[in-house]
Amino acid sequence: MFDDDVLKVGSNEMELVDFRILKQEEDRIYEGIYGVNVAKVREIIKIPKLTELPGVPEYIEGIFDLRGVVIPVVNLAKWMQIKEPPEENLKPRVVITEFSDILIGFIVHEAKRIRRISWNDIEPASFVAGMGSLDKSQITGVTRIENDEVLLILDLESVVQELGLYQPNVEVDNKIIEEIGGTALVLDDSMTARRLSRDALERMGMRVVEAKDGIEGIQKMNELYGVYGKDLNKELKIIISDVEMPKMDGFHFAANMKDDERFSSIPIIFNSSISDHFSELRGKEAGGEAYLTKFDASVFYKEVSKVIKSHVDTE
Repeated sequence: MFDDDVLKVGSNEMELVDFRILKQEEDRIYEGIYGVNVAKVREIIKIPKLTELPGVPEYIEGIFDLRGVVIPVVNLAKWMQIKEPPEENLKPRVVITEFSDILIGFIVHEAKRIRRISWNDIEPASFVAGMGSLDKSQITGVTRIENDEVLLILDLESVVQELGLYQPNVEVDNKIIEEIGGTALVLDDSMTARRLSRDALERMGMRVVEAKDGIEGIQKMNELYGVYGKDLNKELKIIISDVEMPKMDGFHFAANMKDDERFSSIPIIFNSSISDHFSELRGKEAGGEAYLTKFDASVFYKEVSKVIKSHVDTE
């Protein structure tokens, strides 16, 4: 549906679906501007006939069959506890998203356009949005658009977790955990995601250095080089990087690493909730040794061990 293949690896840009949520306050209607990464959007459709489900939260409008796949539909305004204006003011659509291999639909009041934005222009959420119950933990980034308006990038994955549709698979047979040793660098703007990766790597006997985005990741790499010098390639066994991060995304970070002869031979694994095939291809193009969908501990252990072994064998 979306022509996102024009995005070049290492360009540090993303494409967003710009959508609107309207809020009724007395006799006035306010427009909230939101976005979600195009890579997480399958398609945008008119509201289909929904089958209601008993005993579910009010914001779940129901389910419907999309070409043989049953998809739950969440009313974003209700989830955000926003009072909706009358229907005649709305142009509702369902945004069908996919992350961590889960399909879920979100009702929005209007799907506006596709925006291309540099990660440099996206700031981490550092304030309460002031829209219903929405808080900064449910926003992955903030950026300014035309007319000095603010677009909030929503963390729709938090809805999926809240619904219990997705829980990280952290259970694993201890027999598959290999003692590796050395150091690993983990980049992710999510504290929870960093903790999951850190816990897994520490069980492999590794010391973990953490960074919140690609900019901080480069700083950590320079600090490590200052400590280990040319021996860094022996000490730093693996880099685990998210894709979506403010300031500098994972692909751009990886491109920087591969262009720096000090770091170019250190293997990188992308670990992202974006589960589309195109992102996996972009990860390989950026120099990643593997692309994982968050978070299955068994797959994580096996892939990390395989990549590190392969790297050692080629030295």
